[in-house]
Amino acid sequence: MARLRDMYKDQIAPAMMEKFGYKNVMEIPKIEKIVVNMGMGDAKDNKKGFETAIKELETIVGQKVITTRAKKSVANFKLREGMPIGAKVTLRGNQMYEFADRLMNIALPRVRDFRGVNPNAFDGRGNYALGIKEQLIFPEIEYDKVEKVRGMDIIFVTTAKTDEECRELLRLMGMPFAK
Repeated sequence: MARLRDMYKDQIAPAMMEKFGYKNVMEIPKIEKIVVNMGMGDAKDNKKGFETAIKELETIVGQKVITTRAKKSVANFKLREGMPIGAKVTLRGNQMYEFADRLMNIALPRVRDFRGVNPNAFDGRGNYALGIKEQLIFPEIEYDKVEKVRGMDIIFVTTAKTDEECRELLRLMGMPFAK
């Protein structure tokens, strides 16, 4: 279950210490949390579809999700303040490592015409953002029961100080970056 956590201790940490010349093991970057966000703009019109999407997200991550609500009213989008417009979940600990393992080794290789994830989607502070166009790449989702294909954003928040450290950490964990 915690295959990535064990791998971190045995292989990733020593490789990172050697490459970046850390003096202390506490300097080695770690993944702090993974935030999964699913925006649902059509939630104002389709309450049943919104609930289905939340159930799918809970199935994928294995944890209860939080509904995000509109902060402002926007007349052009027929949106009022406080309306539900999305869902998010923050993963930490064993669930985070288990989700990262499933994402890198099972879900991403199932993407059609997959050539790797964008190696430049770092924010300058050692965090990585990944966008997925459809939830169907996760094996927990049954293709026949999906009403609408929805995408999601997955953000890896790390303790790395630079993008280079974060890139190396994720590469050693098995993130399939495009060449």
